[in-house]
Amino acid sequence: MLDREIAERITAAVNARFDDQLAWTAELVRSPSLRAQETDAQDLIEGALLESGLTVDRWAIDSPELRDHEGYGPTTVDPATLENVVGTYTPVVEHGRSLILNGHVDVVPTGPQESWSRSPWDASIVDGWMYGRGSADMKAGIGANLFALEALRTAGYRPTARIHVQSVVEEECTGNGSLAALLRGYTADACVIPEPEDDKLVRANVGVLWFDVTVRGVPTHLREMSNGRNAIDAAYTIMNDLRELEDRWNRRKGEHRYFADVERPINFNFGVINGGDWPSSVPARCTFTVRAAIYPGTPAAQAWAEIQEVLAKSEASLGLPVAATPSGFFAEGYVLEEGSAAEDVLARSHERVFGSVLESFTTPGYLDGRVFTLYGDIPCLVYGPVSEAIHGLDERVEVESIRRITTAIALFVAEWCGVEPITD
Repeated sequence: MLDREIAERITAAVNARFDDQLAWTAELVRSPSLRAQETDAQDLIEGALLESGLTVDRWAIDSPELRDHEGYGPTTVDPATLENVVGTYTPVVEHGRSLILNGHVDVVPTGPQESWSRSPWDASIVDGWMYGRGSADMKAGIGANLFALEALRTAGYRPTARIHVQSVVEEECTGNGSLAALLRGYTADACVIPEPEDDKLVRANVGVLWFDVTVRGVPTHLREMSNGRNAIDAAYTIMNDLRELEDRWNRRKGEHRYFADVERPINFNFGVINGGDWPSSVPARCTFTVRAAIYPGTPAAQAWAEIQEVLAKSEASLGLPVAATPSGFFAEGYVLEEGSAAEDVLARSHERVFGSVLESFTTPGYLDGRVFTLYGDIPCLVYGPVSEAIHGLDERVEVESIRRITTAIALFVAEWCGVEPITD
């Protein structure tokens, strides 16, 4: 149990540096970090880690070990151009429990910028909310990790255990960034990821598959359209077949822990579609990209085999060639088992800050927590601030929630890792 005086000093330190934290987070939001464009944002994070006195490791994530791992997601960009940044704190004498503070720097596309109420890269604070693409998902979390650790130093303490502060790429599309960090040897007794989770702890979340489906039609001039086969029409037929599989999987939710009460845990999203090349020609080809969810405990390969069976039936009924290729996530879901020591410490830290019991919930979204839980045997606490419209227009994160979450993480670090007064 963390001493009350220490907790009060750390809380005061978070508050003392909070304006600096918001300014730094806004600077990070103003550095667009779309996929394969994260360099400038990683430069900013690397500078902050060095300023905090951490030893920094920055590397391109590609490796044969990564590509051969069962949790690897097939990528459509060159992984040799994608870099992780990790800052490591090493105590003078290590006698606490080690920790990973993880966050992802990559963000999703903005969509039509003219539909935002302000620039997606503005980072304005309006009525208690910070706006901007990535403000919630999850640059506020990266700032919380950095400034939680800084709060200990400001309060006059230093941790007594090893801490790795990670800024990873590829969370939004493959999960390869966190996996690469794990394979590089960054392990610990627990992990915290402050994703925007409405001040709650994630108990379980789905796995995800990304894949491209291509159907080939028979092109003709429209004057003899009946002799052709429209690939775009065929694509919609295949989508309907996949929707039937989605419904079947949703009907199984009662068989899976924590998912029985989730309204629709399995979602298939047709996120991208390309087809045809001329309005007066029957299209010869159509490709669409699917994001499909799977339950924890379902091997990705098993789910993929079921999907391929559906597509084979579609091909047979259409009489047209249909091909599918994995193009991103090939990730299993996970459950955070109840009762871990790390969760107990987080629950105490949360209650000190919020004055209420820590709640947990199940999400139908993807999280990098699966990397640490499934492949590192590390309890991973995904717990972060209140947000609205992530992946949407006018994404935003609640400012006071950032303060509370930063304080809870700082108190968690102090109790989990242990602290001692800075004497030099």
